[in-house]
Amino acid sequence: MEYMLLFCETESEAAKANDPVLSGAYWGAWGAYVEAVEKAGIVVSGAGLQPPHTATTVSIRDGQRHVQDGPFADTKEQLGGFFVINVPDLDTALHWAARSPAASAGLVEVRPVLPPMK
Repeated sequence: MEYMLLFCETESEAAKANDPVLSGAYWGAWGAYVEAVEKAGIVVSGAGLQPPHTATTVSIRDGQRHVQDGPFADTKEQLGGFFVINVPDLDTALHWAARSPAASAGLVEVRPVLPPMK
C-alpha cells in the first residue's frame, strides 16, 4: 500500500539547512534517511520543497480566484518535503516516518494514498 510521508519542521529547524555551522549535521541526517529509504526499495516518489515564503496559495471564493503570497496556514511547522512509499501496512509506514529527522524536531504526517480513479 502507498503512504505519503509529509515532513514538517519548525522554522528554526529548517534554518539549519543554510547555517554554516549546523548545515553539515542537518544535511547528514537527511542524507542518511534518504539513503535508507532508497536502499529499502520503498520509495515511489518524493521531493524537498522550497521554503514557505516561496509559496503561492490559490482559492476560489464566490466564483473569484484569490491568490495569496506565502502558505495559507499560519502554523509553527512548515512542510519541507515528502515521500510516497510503498510498504505492506500502516505500522511499516509509521516506522519509516519515525526514522525521519523531521520526527524529532517537528512532525511527520502519514496518509494513505488514494488508488487511481478508474
